[in-house]
Amino acid sequence: MATVTFDTLEYTEQLKAFGVPDDQAKGHAKAISGILQQVEESRLKELATKGDIELVKGDIELAKAELRKEIETAKVETIKWVIATGIVILGGVAAINRLVPPAPAFYAAPHTSQEMRLPALPRQPGDGQPGFGR
Repeated sequence: MATVTFDTLEYTEQLKAFGVPDDQAKGHAKAISGILQQVEESRLKELATKGDIELVKGDIELAKAELRKEIETAKVETIKWVIATGIVILGGVAAINRLVPPAPAFYAAPHTSQEMRLPALPRQPGDGQPGFGR
């Protein structure tokens, strides 16, 4: 970072050229020099050092590790809840099936007098059936 340079002698000479007395010109130069020095010091205090940056990086890495741990814990908890919920649902379905069985019509054979059969195909001569001249 560039520092501000202030030439007090040149400033004093410029003030004298405009008719400012020597003692007043030197006082102005000293006052402005002090103000500029204070500004520069406050700017330097606001700058981050390499140590500051490394400290922040360390804090970030620590926060990342903690978040990863929390995410893993959340994953495990979510899996537990999904499995437990599935078991509860299956148990509920089994209980409902036990308490309220389906209607018997679903298990019994049809009560019709006719059975479903394919119609017999007519015999053709030469198909190897007895009585057709082979």
